[in-house]
Amino acid sequence: MPEEQMAPEAPESGHRPPARPLDSVDRAILRMLQLDGRASIRSVAERVHVSRANAYARINRLVEDGVIRGFTARVDHERAGQGASAYITLKIVQNSWRTVREKLQALPGAAHIALVSGDFDVLLLVHTADNRALRELVLTRIQAIPEVLSTRTLLVFEETDLEPEP
Repeated sequence: MPEEQMAPEAPESGHRPPARPLDSVDRAILRMLQLDGRASIRSVAERVHVSRANAYARINRLVEDGVIRGFTARVDHERAGQGASAYITLKIVQNSWRTVREKLQALPGAAHIALVSGDFDVLLLVHTADNRALRELVLTRIQAIPEVLSTRTLLVFEETDLEPEP
């Protein structure tokens, strides 16, 4: 992708600068990039009424501050060969979150992991080729993690990604 189109990815280190307040121009840039992550610096600048240099500097600052975590494509998982999706709830051993998170991140098809409150501890979204692959993932990979006490699988029949408000 041309340099003018995208700012560099956010650094992977655990150290992030303190969050700076976002003004209306920053929020407009974020909305625009959420709708079209491939928008050029020129089009961003024109839409939010700032110079290209200002738009570039603001996007870089948003990346450096960790507000923008990266640029990605929205994927139709079914068309990409991942016809089965599920939310899996996990109960885990107390104080094992970091260990479990590391192991879940390494799973094929893991798309989102959240530590939550309520009747279970972790909510995991996965995409697999089919129900057989999903079954294998749950029964042989997830339930084999020693810190996982129990799981519950919720099949996704249909999903809709919500677009940011313009």
